[in-house]
Amino acid sequence: MHKLTDIRILLVDDDTFILKILTKMLNNQGIMSVDSSDNGLDALAKIDHAETCPDLILLDLNMPNMDGIEFVRHLVEREYPGSLVLVSGEDERMLKTAEKLVHAHQIPMLGYLHKPVSPDKLAEIIKKWTPPEKKLRQQSEKKIYNEQTLQSAISNRELVNFYQPKVAVATGKVIGVETLVRWHHPTDGLIMPDQFISIAEKHGLINDLTCLVLEQALAQARVWHENGIVLRVAINVSMDNLTSLNFQDLVVNLAVENGLSPQNIVLEVTESQLMGADTRVPLEILTRLRLKRFHLSIDDFGTGHSSMAQLRDIPFDELKIDQGFVHRAWADETLRAMYDASLSMAKQLGMEVVAEGVADEEDWKFLRQTGCDFAQGNFISKPLQAADFAQWMEEWNKRVQSGLIADLA
Repeated sequence: MHKLTDIRILLVDDDTFILKILTKMLNNQGIMSVDSSDNGLDALAKIDHAETCPDLILLDLNMPNMDGIEFVRHLVEREYPGSLVLVSGEDERMLKTAEKLVHAHQIPMLGYLHKPVSPDKLAEIIKKWTPPEKKLRQQSEKKIYNEQTLQSAISNRELVNFYQPKVAVATGKVIGVETLVRWHHPTDGLIMPDQFISIAEKHGLINDLTCLVLEQALAQARVWHENGIVLRVAINVSMDNLTSLNFQDLVVNLAVENGLSPQNIVLEVTESQLMGADTRVPLEILTRLRLKRFHLSIDDFGTGHSSMAQLRDIPFDELKIDQGFVHRAWADETLRAMYDASLSMAKQLGMEVVAEGVADEEDWKFLRQTGCDFAQGNFISKPLQAADFAQWMEEWNKRVQSGLIADLA
């Protein structure tokens, strides 16, 4: 097990006073292996030698001669194995842009710190560090599966549904779930969708996969309904599903077979998937489903490039604000502006709004203050197996009764 006190840290900043302050803060936290450079060239020279190459770099963005952005490019060229923290007096938007660039270069980044740096914030971010060997091992553990294996998994019904609850923000009432598919592999255990959905889409298996997810989700909804739990069940739909006119009949027939009202079934379509597609058949399918009173939700709103056009052209009645615009929107002016704009637009169009990615109590309070309709995220519950739902619901209701919604009552 690694010790934080054993980390080798390199500080890169053109302000020697800042270097002294940061070194003192780190020493006070028990980290004694701290080196520093007041320019990029000197820092790169240290990185080029094994005995001075750091585990973690605290990097200033705005430096003369070689700024932090250029320095990151040199780290990529050297295949730097360590982690990075940005330290800067620049504004939040500039830091977030730089952070996205670092992530795009696939350099592990622990976050960023505003100047002047507080000892507590510095300690908090240093605690996120993990050795690169562990990261590499975690990445290598992800197996790659082929078309035949996935086809067999679908045929053998190895795909199982998990359900993430959605609750009404104003009352805390549990109103529905989003269906999230997992692969219960007989030897590899539980496999997440990022390891098989793209394979399904690439090899024409997504229809079979979605049909199985739909079938299992609506059958589960019937079981809940028979037990007195009436939920709105949402299922993610791929654009490939919407290229066949038979898809509408599949959804309608499954609803009838399970005795479910269309009003309790939500089809979620990711906004970015609608981009560049021939929308004639999807538009017909979605419009006919909406006429039959199924709910249509535009998922991950704001992550595509023609959000306005999708809202104009397709009869969505629910908008899901992407988690990237929800978590910490209460503390970030840019995220707050995007969240407010999405919420306001949806309200003006008479749509219900679901906030995704509600991660903590601050996010929850923010949604209550801004009048969002529904919420989902790990603060409420992680995705659950159907068998665990009733117990979670009982625990959630206790949380609500103990004062979770009392702040605005």
